[in-house]
Amino acid sequence: MAQATAQTATKPAATGSSKQKATTASTKKPKRGQLVVAPIPVSSPAVGSGLVLVGLYVFKFKESDKTSPPSVVGLVGAFTNNGSRGGVLGGRLYFSENKYQTTFAVAKGRANFDFFGIGRRPNAQGISVPLTVKGTIFFGEFMRNVGRDIFIGPRFQYRNLDIGLDGPQTPGGFELPDIDRNTVSAALGIHVQRDKRDSTFYPRKGSLLDVTGDFFAKGLGSRRQYQTYKVSYQLYHSLAPKDVLAYRGMICSANQNVPFYDLCLYGTQSNLRGYTAGEFQNRRMFATQAEYRRELKGRFGVVAFGGLGGIARRWNEFRTDELLPAAGAGLRFTLDKKNHINYRIDFAVGREGHTLSIGIGEAF
Repeated sequence: MAQATAQTATKPAATGSSKQKATTASTKKPKRGQLVVAPIPVSSPAVGSGLVLVGLYVFKFKESDKTSPPSVVGLVGAFTNNGSRGGVLGGRLYFSENKYQTTFAVAKGRANFDFFGIGRRPNAQGISVPLTVKGTIFFGEFMRNVGRDIFIGPRFQYRNLDIGLDGPQTPGGFELPDIDRNTVSAALGIHVQRDKRDSTFYPRKGSLLDVTGDFFAKGLGSRRQYQTYKVSYQLYHSLAPKDVLAYRGMICSANQNVPFYDLCLYGTQSNLRGYTAGEFQNRRMFATQAEYRRELKGRFGVVAFGGLGGIARRWNEFRTDELLPAAGAGLRFTLDKKNHINYRIDFAVGREGHTLSIGIGEAF
């Protein structure tokens, strides 16, 4: 009896303690955002081997705002064994019930890379020139939702660059114009976007239409006067709870006295994997691709993709025997379950070789 009484006496005390803990847990404020940190190894014929360290903070300005997508602020640092160094601070912010969004980026660094010139054709031996580019870049835009998931707004970009040869001039290679050795480029532009995706990080359905035009002018301080235009369209289909089919198509046009560093660049991750960035560039470009995404158990997933594109000086100069196909597969690991932000590893084969690309977030 004494033992039973003792047990009975201690039982309400334990229950009260449990209730107190439960009350404390229920009043504890939830996390405002998620911190995502990841190292990204780099190994490229263009810039050498090294490491990119990425830190992202994903959050909402107001937890009561159920309409705006999560905002992101990030810091990126990079270095490679060929002397390339750099840092970027940037972000994309959504607020006021998805009425406004803004994007900004500030970058400073030095890049040593091999430039293959303008208008290289497939199956022709590439002649690269070692270049060094160092300087500061600023970009900012502000967009307003005008209804029907359409955003419109102005953008501004500014670059102050010092460009030179990182070694002797390669015979028969690209010759750097004097106007681009110490150069400033500045542009006002416009961005029109229709965003019907159900997620900005891992869309399962919907579409995204992007149209941008940037106008570089001497009145803004730019040494050259030219324009660049880009149009892209992305479409997403949910085939099953864990299966997504994604499409992307884009075109690019660079007009007037455009410098080599603002040409349409083939082989960047959002367009077509399988080509080293900077290997092919010209005034006109198109790229199309499709990707199948499958979620596995736990945090893992796999993808398979393929696409076709091309570059040319003019729209009527594209040739079927010079098109640039690519295909590949990749592995995914979810870093942030709440927002489904993936660590991405993709291996792709193109017409001129292969690439291994690593990053955070989907390719498109």
